[in-house]
Amino acid sequence: MFNELKLFTGNANPELAESIAFVLGIQVGKATVGKFSNGETNVSIEESVRDCDAFILQPTCNPNPNDNLMELLIMTDAMKRASARRITAVIPCFGYARQDKKDKSRAPITGKLVANLIETAGVDRVITIDLHASQIQGFFDIPVDNLFAEPLIVRYIKRIPCEENQIVIVSPDAGGVKRAKGIADLLGLDLAIIHKERTKINEVENMILVGDVKDKICVLVDDMADTCGTLQLAAVTLVEKGAKEIYACVSHGVLSGKALERINNSPIKTLVVTNSIPQSKNIGLCDKLFVIDISPMLAEAIRRTHNGESISVLFQ
Repeated sequence: MFNELKLFTGNANPELAESIAFVLGIQVGKATVGKFSNGETNVSIEESVRDCDAFILQPTCNPNPNDNLMELLIMTDAMKRASARRITAVIPCFGYARQDKKDKSRAPITGKLVANLIETAGVDRVITIDLHASQIQGFFDIPVDNLFAEPLIVRYIKRIPCEENQIVIVSPDAGGVKRAKGIADLLGLDLAIIHKERTKINEVENMILVGDVKDKICVLVDDMADTCGTLQLAAVTLVEKGAKEIYACVSHGVLSGKALERINNSPIKTLVVTNSIPQSKNIGLCDKLFVIDISPMLAEAIRRTHNGESISVLFQ
């Protein structure tokens, strides 16, 4: 059994850290995370962490993924040098996860590099949610708990008003078929697949639908919504094929560039995201945005990790 549990956070998503601390019945640890005048990250842990079980909540996400990563690394180093017994990085949205393979000549595998940096800094365990590719767990030589937002998304889909068997789960690309099929099987619903042809990164030229969506309520399922070009074109394709209503459910709402403008101008009725990335500003800019709170799930994962209990129940 480890000593006292302490939760700290950088500047990436302090609202989520506060919510997790509330569920756990503790206070967020005192730490100052800022910058020197020359832009270097400055960290000061302002309470003892000696022999404690330290958790650092820090998604390495937009709008400042590099700063967020450096904050995580430096906070880890500070706690390691302050004799923390164990350090767990809670990274709801793992940045650079899309750079997980060498897909062209002279390309880096940045996801592996980030994993090496996190390990070298002194992290003993990682808790994350919906990695872009589950194989990224193999980039680490320390335990990685890859939780799923799937149960929360399934719960939302069950609340969509509809007639029996009127909903169709749709994967917006071939890479997300496994995820979409898992949700469709859990709910006993039909599955449709959209094949997209890209001209270059973040730009889709053409989409081909496989499946019947006529007069159906379609739920697009993906792990991440970045520029939302794929979701917008997928929604247009579904409307052209006779879809009645369209929802989109994604784990991580990156929503960069013209994403919110595209969602506002798309046939999508509601875009469902989790608060793995802060969404407070985006909610005011997009009436279609609905945010699912993941703090109870993360709080339970932290509690079970601290107490040495199984977390397999969180996958259900």
